[in-house]
Amino acid sequence: MHLAVLNPGGNDKEQSFPDFAGAPDNRVHAPINYHAYAACTQGTFSRDQKAIPQHATNVLMLLGNSMRPALRAIDALRARGCKVAISWKESGAGQVARRLDDPKDLEGFRRICALADGAISSTPELVPLYLAAGCRRAEYIPTPYPVDDPRWDFGRPLRERSGIFVGTREWDVPARAHASALLQACATGAPVTVCNVEGRRGRKRLAALGCDNLRVIEGRMPYSEYLQAMASCRVVFQQDTSLVPGQVAGDALLCRMPCLGGNGAVDRDAFEPLDLVELLRDDAAWQRAVDRSQQRANASLAFAPVARRLLSFFDSLPRR
Repeated sequence: MHLAVLNPGGNDKEQSFPDFAGAPDNRVHAPINYHAYAACTQGTFSRDQKAIPQHATNVLMLLGNSMRPALRAIDALRARGCKVAISWKESGAGQVARRLDDPKDLEGFRRICALADGAISSTPELVPLYLAAGCRRAEYIPTPYPVDDPRWDFGRPLRERSGIFVGTREWDVPARAHASALLQACATGAPVTVCNVEGRRGRKRLAALGCDNLRVIEGRMPYSEYLQAMASCRVVFQQDTSLVPGQVAGDALLCRMPCLGGNGAVDRDAFEPLDLVELLRDDAAWQRAVDRSQQRANASLAFAPVARRLLSFFDSLPRR
């Protein structure tokens, strides 16, 4: 199966994944998040249903900022004989709740659920929502990470690592608890690395923390450079409680390092409860955490096992 992922009217460019994850290339979208569903099946990612290859009969359609493009797209795809599953593009609990506060979006969501053949949820918590809104079938399938592809191994020896990488960066989203994560990380006395994407405003907020062990990376970085910066640290820490798919934890898996503090789907699937101070001080505990998370990831989050689940899911959907 070559899954076609469609983001109707979205901004991401058309992209194909003939070599699965491929080698890291900052000129194109990395094979993570919803692009990863396509990449793990050698599929495609499109923003226009007309760009979907004719041989692609299994489509995962993302629900973005407007329901109208999705409604038009699902009618066209069904006319082509495609099996269509849906998924929220922004699928944190608070993000979906805000969308469904709008009566037009709520009505549109229910119409799309009735038309779709099923739903793939990137978090376990949204499965009951899809079913209640009219989907015939819904299943939690995590966004995969290419931990089974050596080209995406960004790990470093422990002797080359130091301190804590704070994985969040959004001050204005209460569930991210960004300030709390920074304060707790700085309180350990270890070096703390954080990205500032808010310019002067972000610098003022960081200065207000009063932390003298803070290293700030200014601006957004290409994905591979971001992973290299993360991998220079010993531990990834966050306090995000927004029930997101879990990209911070997925990034940590690619960097072969522990991640703790979040409740995203990948966080829970890959990482056991961990102690921050122990991971900073105990090399053996750090290595055990890395080994165990890689074992768990290769069993359920890597490209190969997720591709098998996607194939099984679409095979189980009856043709209309």
